[in-house]
Amino acid sequence: MSLPARRNPWRDTPSAAFSRRPLLRTLGALATVVALTVTGSATALAAPASPKASTATQAPDPGLQQVMFVGNNWDGTADVIKARGDFARIGRINVIPDKDQRLTEIYLNPLKLVFFLGIRSGPGEGHDQFVDDMYATPDGTAMVVSRPSFADVVSIDLATGRINWRFPVSGFRSDHMAVSPDGTRVAVSASTSNTVHVLDIRTGRQLGSFKTGDKPHENVFTGGGRYLWNMSIGEVNTALDDPLMDWTKGDRRITVVDTETFKEVKVIDMRARLDAFGRKDLSDSVRPVAFTPDESKLYFQVSFFNGFLEYDIASDRITRLKTLPKNPATSEDRTTWVNDSRHHGMSMSPAGDKLCVAGTMDDYATVIDRATLQEGPLVTASKPYWATVSGDGASCVISEAGADRVTAIDFATGRKVASVDVGDHPQRVRIAHVTAGWTGPKTP
Repeated sequence: MSLPARRNPWRDTPSAAFSRRPLLRTLGALATVVALTVTGSATALAAPASPKASTATQAPDPGLQQVMFVGNNWDGTADVIKARGDFARIGRINVIPDKDQRLTEIYLNPLKLVFFLGIRSGPGEGHDQFVDDMYATPDGTAMVVSRPSFADVVSIDLATGRINWRFPVSGFRSDHMAVSPDGTRVAVSASTSNTVHVLDIRTGRQLGSFKTGDKPHENVFTGGGRYLWNMSIGEVNTALDDPLMDWTKGDRRITVVDTETFKEVKVIDMRARLDAFGRKDLSDSVRPVAFTPDESKLYFQVSFFNGFLEYDIASDRITRLKTLPKNPATSEDRTTWVNDSRHHGMSMSPAGDKLCVAGTMDDYATVIDRATLQEGPLVTASKPYWATVSGDGASCVISEAGADRVTAIDFATGRKVASVDVGDHPQRVRIAHVTAGWTGPKTP
């Protein structure tokens, strides 16, 4: 199952030199370490949940068409592609129509400029980060987008391409988002202020916020929208990647809040759980995750690891670990791995029987049988950065950031079924709905 040794052109680009500059060490030192202990009870989160219909399988409104949004991070665009079949591109949206205005504000503010350049030289690998995450409003008329380099969230009118509203996040960088099951609220991580903001998706009005560990990252709603989970990943933009320097990475934990009060329900420190499982060597920085359909188990990736772990929510313990193959062409120098990620991207089939994993630095993706944890064929991919589920639930869809394309892999066979070219450096891919017949914003 191992991949043949091969040269990775993306890893040889000059931008790799940018990701470890001292500037980001200085910015990382600005983060406040918030030390919290575990609170609440595991049983509160493990209460039987009604299995939710996957957003990939919900019947769309007759006036809407199901699509996928693909965020082209370095382009400042989002491609809209079909959600199944050949995944052909339908249209493209400029998510930075206000670029000149935002850049003027940044260059006139020395502190904003420092962070803007820090994002470029750190997580941006020498590029500005113009789109991280995106969702559609329930009526399919707007796309809501987080823009890291501009430290904001905007709503883009899909008919005109104009901005409906803009929400500047606290701090200097916006990151991963999540939309509530009813589609009315969107949560966004403000990664330099250790805060998650929850907004009304139609108006951009803040409904609440809560504090997290250092560098909040992925957000997931559970319990039909009753809870919101945030995974903080700590400082990932320094060269202090040796395991002996792990203490410099900051406060990494999962924060779970009640979405009515935004009060903490539970804080999960995976350090203690990993130690109890006998893996003190693994980082406790929780990266992409996938819940089972009944939300009884959580599968998660951690920094620097070519594999993932299984966490049982009711018993509050790690139960299984899967180590995936290494690519012999991948350097073992951790400082060459983008933002401490060896593998970054997970999704689960609607039935809950298969997992799909993006092996980012190892240049492959694979489908895994959840019962046995046996991987299928290793599908060669260039810097796969995210994994989600197709509209019909039949395929895992990955973004290939190193090849500027999106690829679909059949859950049943583990084989590639389609690829489509997109913009520069695709990252997040999300199921969405737009109005029937939509092909892009109408230009005047």
